[in-house]
Amino acid sequence: MTDGTSAAADSGMLINQTLFGLAMLAFLVLLIVEKRKPFRHFPMKVNKESFVTNTTAFLVNNLILTVIKASSLFLVAQQFASHGLLSDLDKGPLKWLLAFAFYDLAIYVWHWLSHKNEFLWRFHKIHHSDKSFNVSTGFRFHVFDLLLEIGYKCLFVILFGVDAFLILSIEIFEMFFIFFHHANIAVTNEEKLSQVIITPSLHRTHHSTLRSEHDSNYGIVFSIWDRIFGTRNELVPANIGLDIIEAENFIQLFSLAFITERKILKLLGWIPKGKK
Repeated sequence: MTDGTSAAADSGMLINQTLFGLAMLAFLVLLIVEKRKPFRHFPMKVNKESFVTNTTAFLVNNLILTVIKASSLFLVAQQFASHGLLSDLDKGPLKWLLAFAFYDLAIYVWHWLSHKNEFLWRFHKIHHSDKSFNVSTGFRFHVFDLLLEIGYKCLFVILFGVDAFLILSIEIFEMFFIFFHHANIAVTNEEKLSQVIITPSLHRTHHSTLRSEHDSNYGIVFSIWDRIFGTRNELVPANIGLDIIEAENFIQLFSLAFITERKILKLLGWIPKGKK
């Protein structure tokens, strides 16, 4: 590695570390704000179980995935960064903005598929099983859901030809928005803001108990994708979470992916109803 390449790598690593630190700071700030002025009040027991389970999921998932994710994206980017659709563009604001927009669209598609495909939904439903809605819900993912998503993101890198540091910067930048739209807060001028980006009110609908409501608002950053593809839904859900899905700790959270709603309903059908 030449001195110039080494310097660029060190600079890219520093930027990513700084962005990650700012993302964690944003998480703490949003956590404090929603504790002081929550948009919606959940029972204390529900909130406590949610926070403990979600942060445990974050810690365990990161122990497993940090090395796999970073190394996978780096290795793929090193091989294909010069071959994709954006590879001929000079590094600069235009390439960054195009990569960011296409990446956000790609994640929108993945999110839509995670709801429509039964195999993907069995893992993604873990995220929707939270009976509370708070900034820590952004941590609530099944490890297999994240592993499958890594493979999908590698395909994006191959198709668009984006270097590793840029894709990781975009990943961390999107983390800000994941924390923001999961926050249990009221946002000033949210109706106008939601015309551009996904806000807590839009994503709150996405966490509705009713499938007709939570199969909407798939965007991560830009809300335009939901408008273009007709998946935007603006309403206040009566309830949050999934009715027949319960997870009070990380072990239950992990195990739920291997039990489908169909099996649960069938089991409930086997259990005789007591006399009223």
